[in-house]
Amino acid sequence: MERREFLKAAAALGMAAGTSTASAVAAAAQTANGGASKPDKIAAALALFREAIPDNFDSTYVEKAVVPFFLTSFYEGERPLLPMIDLNLSKENALPYDLWGLIYEDWRPTPEDGVTVFLQGLENRGDDNLRKRIYFSAVTPDLYSPMYSGKVVAFFDRLMAPQFAGKPFMRHYLDYYFDIYWDLHLGVKGEAIPKQVRQIGEAFNTVLAYRDPLQAIVYENYMTVRKHRDFLKQWIDERLEDIATGRIANPEKTMAWYWLKNAGNGENFSKKDIVFECFHNFVAFSQWGNTIFGTMSRLSENGGDSEVRNAFQKTMTGDYDNANGEPYTPLELFVMELFRTISPNGGSISAIQDARTSAYGESPHERFGLPFERNSYISTPHTSTSFSPIHWKNPEQFDPERYRSVPTSAEIDEEKCKQLGLARCPFDITTLEVKDGRKVGVTNSGFGTVFGVAEGKPKPVCDYAGFAPFGFSYRRCPGEQLTIQVFEDFLRKVWRDKIVFLKLNLINPGRVPIGPNAVIVDDIGFSKPS
Repeated sequence: MERREFLKAAAALGMAAGTSTASAVAAAAQTANGGASKPDKIAAALALFREAIPDNFDSTYVEKAVVPFFLTSFYEGERPLLPMIDLNLSKENALPYDLWGLIYEDWRPTPEDGVTVFLQGLENRGDDNLRKRIYFSAVTPDLYSPMYSGKVVAFFDRLMAPQFAGKPFMRHYLDYYFDIYWDLHLGVKGEAIPKQVRQIGEAFNTVLAYRDPLQAIVYENYMTVRKHRDFLKQWIDERLEDIATGRIANPEKTMAWYWLKNAGNGENFSKKDIVFECFHNFVAFSQWGNTIFGTMSRLSENGGDSEVRNAFQKTMTGDYDNANGEPYTPLELFVMELFRTISPNGGSISAIQDARTSAYGESPHERFGLPFERNSYISTPHTSTSFSPIHWKNPEQFDPERYRSVPTSAEIDEEKCKQLGLARCPFDITTLEVKDGRKVGVTNSGFGTVFGVAEGKPKPVCDYAGFAPFGFSYRRCPGEQLTIQVFEDFLRKVWRDKIVFLKLNLINPGRVPIGPNAVIVDDIGFSKPS
């Protein structure tokens, strides 16, 4: 049997949909090839695939999630020499196709229902990456101390309360995580968060962590997300009205308040887009769990990393919050190095398509006219780029001081680009002045990296390919500095309260879904002086 005939037979069957009997599979194969008799082994192969799918799975889920999962390919891209991703690698709809049913009713990209900047190509973001700048206006570094830090500190105080000492940490982290999530986004926490909203968040996170759509835990949680998604969107929309009309206390202490204030006419950041961002951040913020677990693992007194512990001791016994005129404080340098080595997000995914024509002619998929849809993505790697010996001497060493010798986003201007041998800046340098009452501008480096300027003072990031955990260039994660500041508060708490992390001697530790592709053994706890 030729491979082409096999694929056409599989396509006629939908690769999974319909009956699971071998005879029906064989019949589908015959139909796809003019009724010709086909070898039993082809029917058996297709039936074997079908038998791997539990009988209780919804048929639409099988067609829209299971089948696309097995027709998806991921490719590792090159490690960038400069902190940029070429525009040929698009962020437009760059989500594995089997996950679209989590965020859209029709199981496919439906931007008219709202969209996130994280799944938009640059050409669809407005002039000069406007959509990214509006998003970033809610997380500029000047906001953290007066608006967000109090919420974060209270969250960590609750997590590391005495009654939790000696217990697995990550389970109760997940129990409280959505309080800080919704408090930062919408100013809602505790009993004000409906049960359905907590359920959909936990279910979304579980799907991302386990990832395999053939697992019952993934199927059940995937369908839970679909069940509660409309309720969640309506609830978010109502909370946005509360913020816009001042019906909640301190609305300026929410991210949504800044999105509403700086959205302009809404062309590039409509209210339905704000709703979408509020729950798409389930993906972005879930990386906090990965990072907390990675930090505790390295600081653990029994089984951790002595180099990291020594660097932490050295940092915190000094003037750790004083930058002394440098771009970063010692504590910020330490957190940056934690992120480089933990790398909670392993790569930046781009959508790619078959080359319809190339030096080798049409792709086989195109040439043979195969009727099923195939999806391919390329990942620009974060972890291996952060550890590249091209960028760092001794990249395996934990060294927070390494960032003092590389450029910041404020330094990458026209002159610097020409020094690097470029004819001009790859991206025009422009500034968006925020409209929320602050004297803050959102500007960019010559590489396209967005950063803030508050009261005329730049708040730059490390604009160097060797620091890759938050991505590159115009696609760099806008939540980078917020996340670094959150972990500074986490480590201040650890130091101030003399908290010690320990690997627990558990006979049967639990497994906890803490982030994308991350189901960890929950065997680390903490102790603190009584």
